[in-house]
Order: sequence, then C-alpha cells, then structure tokens
Amino acid sequence: MRILVIEDEAKLADYVKRGLSEAGYTVDVARDGIEGRYLATEGDYQLVVLDIMLPGVDGFGVLASLREKHNTPVLMLTARDLVEDRVRGLQAGADDYLVKPFAFSELLARVAALLRRGPAHTEATNTKLTINNLEMDLIGRKAWRDGQRLELTAKEFSLLALLARRKGQILSRTTLAEQVWDMNFDSDTNVVEVAIRRLRAKMDDPFRPKLLHNVRGMGYVLEDRT
Repeated sequence: MRILVIEDEAKLADYVKRGLSEAGYTVDVARDGIEGRYLATEGDYQLVVLDIMLPGVDGFGVLASLREKHNTPVLMLTARDLVEDRVRGLQAGADDYLVKPFAFSELLARVAALLRRGPAHTEATNTKLTINNLEMDLIGRKAWRDGQRLELTAKEFSLLALLARRKGQILSRTTLAEQVWDMNFDSDTNVVEVAIRRLRAKMDDPFRPKLLHNVRGMGYVLEDRT
C-alpha cells in the first residue's frame, strides 16, 4: 500500500512517515501544496494524508484537483478544530478528518479503516481471549499458558492484552509505546523492546508453541503459527 503524506511541518511529516513505514506502508512525503498536488494527481497512491494549511496551494485546493481525476481516499489534517473547516473538507470530498495534535494510534486506525473502504473493524468485546493454550481474563487481568498462571506486571498484562486483541496483526513500536505507555515514539527509547523480552520470558519461552513473534523492521505480532 502506497500512502502520500502532504504536510509542511517537517517533524510531524517525518514522525507520520516513520510510524506508517513501521506499520508496513510505503510512504512518500510532499512538503508543500504544489508538490503535493502534483504527486496526488499524477502518482499511484491508495491513500492521501492531507494537511489543510500548506504553502503554495492549501489542502482544499489540493483536494479539489485530486477529485477531478481520482477517487483516492483522503484523510485531512488541521490544527484548527473548526466545524466550518470540517464541513468544507467533507463537502469537497475528504473521507475523514483528524485534528492536530493527535495520537499516532488514532491516525493508524483511521488509515486502516479508509484503506479497507468499509466500516472500521472494532475490537472484540469478549472479556476472555484464547490463542492456542494462552488464556486471558481481561476483566480480572489474569493470564494462563497451558493452565499455568502467568505472573505479569500491570504493563506486561496491558501489552499482552493489546497484542492478543489484535492477534495476527503486526503492531509497530510506535503503536505499542502510545497505547501501553501513553508516550510518543522515541527511537532512543528501548522500553518496548525491554518489555517484550520480559513478557516473552514469562509467557512464551517456557511453553510451546511460540506465540509472540518479531517481524523484522515492522514490529511484533501475537499469533499461533502451528
């Protein structure tokens, strides 16, 4: 999947590109409306993340040009939570709208929903989860492997629960850091890797089959590969 990010704020553009790349997408970035309009209308993208306030041509202008040629899903970004901006963007053909500042996990969820071109999948509402011989009680915050109770810390349980709810889905370090630790991703922080190692030592290493897997360059996934 190729995504075009049109955003003139360099740090935000780089942050979004890094997070989406870790989630498995191919990402191009345009730093102004003129370049963004050209890439959006002439390139082959499955989604456009489009800021409103852009130099050269604003986001509404880019969107208008894009809609003349393509029906590519568009997620609009803005620093202003104004109803008139949202209405104008949606009326002009935007598919969704996100106000800055935003959590990357929310951006990722909206991107995935737009790419599916259908209703967003919701997480299971079950309070108990089972993956092979791993059992979890989400209300009681307890977990077992092969009938043995796992002694997990609060963060380890939250990490395992997030992975279990999304079994089979690769979750990046960015997503894990935001949702479990409520922190923005920092490449110099190894909190996710340390937590994964500790969790694996408790719930995976002593048991068969292995359920917690690294996906090089993308993140981690909990799934039964037997």
